[in-house]
Amino acid sequence: MTNLAQPHDAFCKALLSDPENAGALLRTHLPAPIVALLAPGNPELVPGSFLSPHLRAHYSDLLYKAQTTTGRTIFFYILIEHKSYPDRKVAWQIEQGRHRFLEQWTREHPEWQLLPAVLPLVLYHGAQTWTIPTDFLSLVEYDAAMRPWLPDFTYLLIDLGQLPDEALALQARLQAGLMALKYGTRDAKTQMAALEKIIQALMQAPELLIPLMIYLITTFDTLDQNSIDTIIARVEPQETAMMRSLFARQIIAQHKDAWISEAMTKGTMQGRAEGRAEGRAEFLLQMLQERFGSIPDAIREQVLSAGQEETRTWGSRLLKVNSLSEVFQ
Repeated sequence: MTNLAQPHDAFCKALLSDPENAGALLRTHLPAPIVALLAPGNPELVPGSFLSPHLRAHYSDLLYKAQTTTGRTIFFYILIEHKSYPDRKVAWQIEQGRHRFLEQWTREHPEWQLLPAVLPLVLYHGAQTWTIPTDFLSLVEYDAAMRPWLPDFTYLLIDLGQLPDEALALQARLQAGLMALKYGTRDAKTQMAALEKIIQALMQAPELLIPLMIYLITTFDTLDQNSIDTIIARVEPQETAMMRSLFARQIIAQHKDAWISEAMTKGTMQGRAEGRAEGRAEFLLQMLQERFGSIPDAIREQVLSAGQEETRTWGSRLLKVNSLSEVFQ
């Protein structure tokens, strides 16, 4: 994974890998006839990615398995577009990913008679409005006489930027997460104007505080220390002493300056990503120490040498587990 897809990829996958969040997303944004077909319960996440490695700088993908009221199995293949503008070739990326999954499925089911239905969705949170066609044939050069013999499909588009904030989701945790994603690619003025709405949503889902805060610190470039303190105090007031410890505050403040300074000095995204990675690792260590006490040297080294996705995964578990070992399972 290249730095360009971070931190959107890690946060989006952490949010939507939760079956309850995934179920809420599908039932909110799928067409009504498909929602009516879904059996009660949440979908099952199918492990793995079906994207080509070179595409993972700009996309994430998730595959869910669900049951219908008619007793059939249905799959939902979600391609998550992380670029700030829509890619007109996204239908081709979907077709490749869906094809890779079906190849895997047929190997696992050699006696198959019928292929499973795989419905494609695109989740887009870029700054520009999605205006490109959502059908596969828009990518094909053909004469009208050829049309009956050419394969085609239409994908469902979820353009977060074009949805009112209150229509993103009914479930509180998904609402807060999708709002953060929606504004994570916007300009600084728009981000800060939306911050109060994000806080209000997060107050209804305080269990999302740590992963969402890491995402905001990384993507909201003008988020200052006062804003960080305010969010923590309003969402988890009983944890204020822990999360606003002087050491943790200094780490955030120092590294936000370091990230900007290093990026300007080097003139690269890499410098900024490295500074942020170091800051996240040290912030995570401080939170672990506040929660569980002394941190063994082996775990300290593991955190400091970890990549961005690992530190975000561990951070997302921090408030959900009861022991240090569970964070790293």
